[in-house]
Amino acid sequence: MQGLLSDIYSPCEVDEAEDGESATEKMKHNEYDLVMMDIQMPKTDTLGFMEYIHIKYPKTKVLIFSMSAERIYAKRFLKAGAKGFLSKSSAVEEIKKAINLVIHNRKYISETLALSLIEESLGETAANPFNKLSSREFEIATLLLSGNTNSNISGSLNIHTSTIGTHKTRLFEKLGITNILELKELANGYNF
Repeated sequence: MQGLLSDIYSPCEVDEAEDGESATEKMKHNEYDLVMMDIQMPKTDTLGFMEYIHIKYPKTKVLIFSMSAERIYAKRFLKAGAKGFLSKSSAVEEIKKAINLVIHNRKYISETLALSLIEESLGETAANPFNKLSSREFEIATLLLSGNTNSNISGSLNIHTSTIGTHKTRLFEKLGITNILELKELANGYNF
C-alpha cells in the first residue's frame, strides 16, 4: 500500500504501524492527513482504537482498508468515526476515489454497502444480527470465530476469564445461538 500511495500522491510521506500501540506512538509525534487502518491489526481492539482516534484526534480522517466483510463491520466503524470502509480487493480507481473523498472530509461507502443499507432501511432484507452486539461482545465474537479460547481472549484483552464467559453468554442470547458451531454458521450466513 505504501508504494501505491507514493505513486498516486507524489510527493507524500507514508508511515506504517504494525499494531495499535505503535500507531498511537506515531500519532503522538506526527499529524496525519489520512489514516488507513486494517481492522485485523495484531494485539489491537481496532474498534476501540477507532473510537480513540475519533476522540483524541478529531481532525484525523480514517479510512478502513480491510479484507474483512464490509456488511458486518462497516456500519460499526463508520459510527465510531471512520470516514469510509474500503475492501483491499478494490480496483486502483476505487481506492483513489475513496482516498480523495475522505481527504476532502467526505464519506466513502461502496455501491454494494450503499445498496445493502438502503435495502435494510426499507425492510427488504433481514437486519444483520451482529449489529445487536455491544462493541465488547462483537470483539469477543470475532476472537471466538478466529479460534481463540476464553483464556486466550482473557489474556489478549486483559480481562478476567469469567467476564469473557459473561460476554459470551450475552452475545449467544442476542444472536439466538447456543454454541460456537452455531456462531460460525451464523457468521458464514452474513459473510463474517
